[in-house]
Amino acid sequence: MKPLDVEVARPSQLGARERETWRQMQAANTALAGPYFSLGFLDAVEKARADTRVAVIREGGEVTGFLPFHRGVMGHARPLGGPLGDHHAFICEPGRAFELPPVLKGAGIGVMDFHGGLATQRTFADHAFEIDGSWVIDLSRGYDAFIEERSAIQPKAFRNLRARRRKLEDLPEGFEFRVNDTRPEALKTVLDWKSAQYVRTGHFDVFSVRWTQDLVKALMESERDGCRGIFSSLEIGGKLVAGHFGMRSNDVLHYWFPAYDPDYSHIGPGLALLTEICRELSGDGVREVHLGPGEYDFKAHLAAWQFPLAQGHAETPSVFAAARSVAVGSAKAVEKLPLGPLKTIPRRALRRIDRMAGFHAA
Repeated sequence: MKPLDVEVARPSQLGARERETWRQMQAANTALAGPYFSLGFLDAVEKARADTRVAVIREGGEVTGFLPFHRGVMGHARPLGGPLGDHHAFICEPGRAFELPPVLKGAGIGVMDFHGGLATQRTFADHAFEIDGSWVIDLSRGYDAFIEERSAIQPKAFRNLRARRRKLEDLPEGFEFRVNDTRPEALKTVLDWKSAQYVRTGHFDVFSVRWTQDLVKALMESERDGCRGIFSSLEIGGKLVAGHFGMRSNDVLHYWFPAYDPDYSHIGPGLALLTEICRELSGDGVREVHLGPGEYDFKAHLAAWQFPLAQGHAETPSVFAAARSVAVGSAKAVEKLPLGPLKTIPRRALRRIDRMAGFHAA
């Protein structure tokens, strides 16, 4: 086995040869087809966050992989995009396996938390305390085939979908979809709706911190290397009622931030917009729509399968790792007590604290 050498660099410090190696690895590895794994997303995140880094992994002098991350205090690290990054992984050729601890040690990282590591990369599964899944809409055979297949499996859900579409079509004021809406004021309105939704439902408003706004702006500015932001909208009678901001690679759309006007919830504007996005983009090369994790009915109804995601952490000997081990150990000890639902409070509190810290770390 060749010795492992790890160099840490800012994304903008990657040379032309390293960037081309990244592109070739992503193109060869179908698990990395989504926009999260593109150089374009890496570049956009660096523009929004100064703590963005890449571990460049070499074996025998040859680059064999990359691990993008955010460097925190005391040797703590989080995956690229922080809590906004639904999916993260080693950028490498298919079949290539890395162990997290040696890479982290080489990068000077004591602890790395992850919440959406590709569990098909064994090392993320090995260090996980929970395995979830990201839902996938299959458009590989076209939009009509997608509707036909899912209607046969979820007939009630699709009857409701068709009924709401008829309500939309029966509106006397008319409606308009814009799958590629470039109006900044419309995007701002939808993100404001999303912020209000977070507050209303007791969740942290992800757009209350500057870097998340800067990331959206960077993704919408222009098409980047293998990734671009895309905003879609639905208007009724000239009034904006629903919108979605996401990003796409050549053949994958990541469904990210949908929001709608609650006054129009009776016609399901968000779902109508999503299916229209699928219709339009299936004719523009998109073969899959990644919906991310979460137990939502619409995801189960529309998606054909899930790919596994791992949540956990890996560590190397360090002061931060020792403190983390104590905290996690205490939470596990509480979970063994006969406290019913209360026993999960410490673990959930740790996750919430880590998520908040991830947004404020930049």
